[in-house]
Amino acid sequence: MKHWDQQKKKRAVALTCLGAALLMMVAIFWFVGRPLIAFVSQPERFRAWVDSHGILGRLAFVGMMMFQVFIAIIPGEPLEIGAGYAFGAIEGTLLCLLATTLSSVVIFLIVKRYGMKFVTLFVSEEKLLSLKFLRDTRRLELLTFLLFFIPGTPKDVLTYVVGLTPMKLRVWVLITAVARIPSVVTSTAGGSALGSQDYRLAVIVFVATAAVSGLGVLLYRAIQKRHSRQSAPPPEDPSA
Repeated sequence: MKHWDQQKKKRAVALTCLGAALLMMVAIFWFVGRPLIAFVSQPERFRAWVDSHGILGRLAFVGMMMFQVFIAIIPGEPLEIGAGYAFGAIEGTLLCLLATTLSSVVIFLIVKRYGMKFVTLFVSEEKLLSLKFLRDTRRLELLTFLLFFIPGTPKDVLTYVVGLTPMKLRVWVLITAVARIPSVVTSTAGGSALGSQDYRLAVIVFVATAAVSGLGVLLYRAIQKRHSRQSAPPPEDPSA
């Protein structure tokens, strides 16, 4: 009976912590994420703010982008489009890649240190089970590169899961810095076209991006479906 009571207490504590984490995530999105997206989604205002702050404006944007990667429920596309509008396609892409690489490395190192108990603050166990195909160490690096290379895949969620795999830091840095380029470029190029008032090019870029992203989602689901038939366990917890 005593053991049963201890189990009930542990379960209650776990559920309480999970509920608190979810409430915190919702609060962060509501009070920080929404205003952040609204600000960047006003291109003229955002560009004027960047121009008035110079290098500090760029550093602030890198901070915004890093925050978005950490809080995966905040979409990154508005920030990337805003970067293209405010900084141009080339500089906007470089700033986005710098921010995503830095935040991805930090997340990777934290997950390696604290393991599953940190990941579950941001990613549900159901989502972790759907990503169990990353347990296949023979194709881990290829699959990860492919999923980050294709627009439309949940890269911010995958960033948390990769830390639970045997992947080395140097490999992860290369993948996250290089494989994200296509999805970032499509957003910043569209934003840059809007900034130069080339609306025809902007429409072409966004339509093409939507089409490629749709194919990416289909491919991602196909990979999940294929590996869901296998009995491989979810990624191990390195902190265990």
